[in-house]
Amino acid sequence: MAESAIFVWEGTDKQGRKSKGEIASTTPAIAKAELRKQGIVTTKLKKKGKGLGLGSGGKVKPADIALFTRQMATMMKAGVPLVQSFDIVADGVDKAKLADLIRAIRTDVSAGNSFASAISKHPDYFDELFVNLVDSGEQSGALEAMLERIATYKEKTESLKAKVRKAMTYPIAVLVVAFIVAGILLVKVVPQFEQVFAGFGAELPAFTQMVIGFSEFAQAYWLPILIGIIAVGFIFSEAHKRSEGLREWLDRVILKMPVAGEIVEKSAVARYARTLSTTFAAGVPLVDALNSVAGSTGNSVYVDAVHRIRDDVSTGQQLNFSMRSTGVFPNMVNQMVAIGEEAGALDDMLDKSATYYEEQVDNAVDNLTSLMEPIIMSVLGILVGGLIIAMYLPIFQLGAVVG
Repeated sequence: MAESAIFVWEGTDKQGRKSKGEIASTTPAIAKAELRKQGIVTTKLKKKGKGLGLGSGGKVKPADIALFTRQMATMMKAGVPLVQSFDIVADGVDKAKLADLIRAIRTDVSAGNSFASAISKHPDYFDELFVNLVDSGEQSGALEAMLERIATYKEKTESLKAKVRKAMTYPIAVLVVAFIVAGILLVKVVPQFEQVFAGFGAELPAFTQMVIGFSEFAQAYWLPILIGIIAVGFIFSEAHKRSEGLREWLDRVILKMPVAGEIVEKSAVARYARTLSTTFAAGVPLVDALNSVAGSTGNSVYVDAVHRIRDDVSTGQQLNFSMRSTGVFPNMVNQMVAIGEEAGALDDMLDKSATYYEEQVDNAVDNLTSLMEPIIMSVLGILVGGLIIAMYLPIFQLGAVVG
């Protein structure tokens, strides 16, 4: 039996007055039927967000678009008409902005516009590749199959991005917390010990004197240091957005980093193969597909490589030869593409390559996490443990003298 949920509704009663409220029901359709029995004509109905409702009207993320695409594919595969599918999906989402986006698309489609033209009006959420694939599905009369393919592509792409973000942010977040704790110890805790040491009347150990010196510096300049760190972070962020040269330099540096560079490289190859497989299987010409693929790799080194491949392919060169000439794609992928071109199964070979490298990224992230944990614990031990030892060292020495 389906679980009951709380739905928030707005509508008009028998006297035509606007009203709103909440109703418990298992589905939006049953909730509307119950309200009709009460004489309420519903104009808006949505499931109430769980918990505190934080983010219920939050920003629409790529993962939300992937979920929307999967739900639309499921509805259409079940034989539900397109416009009705929009209504069902919109009523079932928790984010108000996502529901509004779906209803805006539904309005355009019900007015006679195509699905592709309706989503093209929202470029912040649906990129050119998404629009082209939907258009291809509509033109071929296989929209439900195309939506399912797009949903799989979006889900795998977002999963891959999440893994890479995890690999990049986990060690940074832990180290930032470690330095914050060390800063608090230097500014708040060490001065308390310093007052105690002042009454000893003996020379402090060199290590303790060094830590006290750091503490005095931190107490005097903690605000300028904090402002400086924030300013440097802001300037770097703005420069990264505005300077293409800086982005390219940073992308090249990341690829040369141990472990992390391998993850980014395999991630770029997986995205390239997954996107090209999806577009080529949808019947998009190879040169046009490569135009859409370039931006999906997520690294300027691979963006440049795909542009060179596109130019070579447009002159009649085979894809696998063009990929080899760039020198950035693994030999395995080049060979898989060569086999695919010879056998007329390029999309299948690219799909297998994408799956393989997605698994490689998953394994590399797990390995990085396993590798970083002892390093992070060592750093935490040195920072926090070192400060504690420095503070208790004079006490230990005093105890030895007294003893």
